[in-house]
Amino acid sequence: MIVALYGSPRRRGNTARLLQAAVEGARQGGAEVREIVLRDLKINPCLEIYACRREGICVQRDDFRRLADTLLKADATMLASPIFFYTVSAQVKLMMDRCQSLWVKKYWLEKKPLGRLDNARPGLFLSAGASRGRQLFAGAEMSVRYFFDTFDTRLWKTLAYRGLDEADDILQHPEYLEEARTAGLTLAGMIKTGEQCES
Repeated sequence: MIVALYGSPRRRGNTARLLQAAVEGARQGGAEVREIVLRDLKINPCLEIYACRREGICVQRDDFRRLADTLLKADATMLASPIFFYTVSAQVKLMMDRCQSLWVKKYWLEKKPLGRLDNARPGLFLSAGASRGRQLFAGAEMSVRYFFDTFDTRLWKTLAYRGLDEADDILQHPEYLEEARTAGLTLAGMIKTGEQCES
């Protein structure tokens, strides 16, 4: 199963359309895809009380626990987020911060070596930003890389596009949507063949 995380506050914006194209490609490749719209979930901020030190499970009772279980079971993950102030959206950052509990479980309780991913699953990051700054996606991509690490997923590919602001701007670039569709199709193939993600 591939988990597809919609991280935009807009339902039909540029990153949502990119992810929809990737989902279409993955399904064409025979993969089961579970789509999750983060704005529809109730996810509180991390309180940094470290109750997760006991069992590696966040004690807050909201939708994160179910989401974490889904991420841990996924064969691959696709995440789409617009760029706000050179990083991911608030919806995505809430989810990322709550994954501190997964980090605690993996590295403090299970004492796995830092940075080593055994049998890493592939992750795809899709993003769009309005400006054309050279480092526009650098911060977000780094955050995504370490977010994926908490559930043994490696950032396999990033598709990031500049100069997209209005909700329908992506429609002027069918080549971007085709790239996303192809990435989803490739991801499905990787799962089918059991190909491990090395980079």
